Amino acid sequence: MRKNTSLLLLVLIPFAGSGALELTLDAESNLVGTTQIITAKYEDTFVKLARRYNLGFEEMKQANPDVDPWLPGEGTQIVLPTQFVLPGAPRQGVVINLPELRLYYYPADDPDRVITHPVSIGRQEWQTPLGRAEIIAKAEKPAWYPPESIRREHADAGDFLPRVVPPGPDNPLGDHAMRLSIPGYLIHGTNRPSGLGMRVTHGCIRMFPEDIEGLFGTVPIGTPVHIVNQPFKLAWSENGFYLEAHPPLEEERVDDAWAMTQLTRAFVAATEEGQDAGFDWELAELAVERSRGIPEFVSPVSVADRNPE
Repeated sequence: MRKNTSLLLLVLIPFAGSGALELTLDAESNLVGTTQIITAKYEDTFVKLARRYNLGFEEMKQANPDVDPWLPGEGTQIVLPTQFVLPGAPRQGVVINLPELRLYYYPADDPDRVITHPVSIGRQEWQTPLGRAEIIAKAEKPAWYPPESIRREHADAGDFLPRVVPPGPDNPLGDHAMRLSIPGYLIHGTNRPSGLGMRVTHGCIRMFPEDIEGLFGTVPIGTPVHIVNQPFKLAWSENGFYLEAHPPLEEERVDDAWAMTQLTRAFVAATEEGQDAGFDWELAELAVERSRGIPEFVSPVSVADRNPE
């Protein structure tokens, strides 16, 4: 029996409120969590739902391409993308995958758990850098010292920034900031949470106020931070392969050859001996074309179908 090309694992119950998504790790698979469906109320918008379920605005749009994000409509079925393929990076410290606009934290004192949050990253002209860093300092109620380049940008728009923005409601860093070893870059909160989960920053990693508060109190100085660019993530589960595809960053020179190269890299990284026969390239290409940010089944048949009892 051939699996549906857009198979989702769905739970028809609401998620347990706002706050971090804390998921149990599987030593045998990089697939964690469960995709869910909720029914929208008349007052719901994607901005409100994203904050409530600890998701990003773009995540919500990708998972629900046929739904109006500003007026979903009472009774509309909304997919919550709360299942993830973990990025191909060490399961330690903080991992940030730029195309999916999401941060993962692996607590050193709990190797069976991962905590994940949506983030905002740098705009195309203010790209967030890739590579390995570490957290070198933390500040509560930080002051903001805008660089001259940002002050000039604001001045050109008629908004003249002071050299120092003190703590308070006008401070775009929010109430918590963690400085990275990459000079000039922070993981911080925000005074404008409605834009969370989009490319809107000057290169820093922005989080919901409640998310950065929790991370701030948990993550020690010296924690490694890996910033990666993985639009396509592949996981092997007991049933077969699942592919999670996101739209690539705008600055990538995207064409069919680029997409196939990225997909092949994800396949090589996720495949062990004997698993390659369970991968369907046609289904994978369809998942890449949709790029809904939801793990999709991309094996021709499940393991159970191949090995019936």
